[in-house]
Amino acid sequence: MLDEMDIKILRVLQEDATRAVADIGKEVGLSTTPCWRRIQKLEEAGIIKCKVAVLDPEKVNAGVTAFVQIKTDQHSNEWLERFHEAVVDFPEVVEFYRMAGEIDYLLRVVVPDIAAYDKFYKKLISRIEISKVSTVFAIEQIKYTTALPLQFAIAGGKNSQNKR
Repeated sequence: MLDEMDIKILRVLQEDATRAVADIGKEVGLSTTPCWRRIQKLEEAGIIKCKVAVLDPEKVNAGVTAFVQIKTDQHSNEWLERFHEAVVDFPEVVEFYRMAGEIDYLLRVVVPDIAAYDKFYKKLISRIEISKVSTVFAIEQIKYTTALPLQFAIAGGKNSQNKR
């Protein structure tokens, strides 16, 4: 389990993973070597999955976000495998979820414009049969973060929201 120091390190890394270990250590109250060791353990444990650059969608011509809700009458393993393979093949699909409730799958798709979405949609339905597709387009992004809430990760179940 994670302790308070791990949580402090993870908060800093979620904000900016390019910071030098010495700077992270100084901010959380550790010297460089113990801080580095903790980061290594977090990586080895798979808690830190990878370090990436978060890009500005507008500046890479991917400024339109579509949420695609898919309902299917097909629930065989063969269909599910074919569907999963088809969807993960599309670079426009940046998130892909199997859902509980009224819809079976939810995709977050990013494209330059509506015409590009239409091309994506036509390619998708040519690869796999889908019962119902409904798409909504985001008008404005009000909140976006890649940072996960860490108050739930404290060892011993001490997941008080007051701990920051």
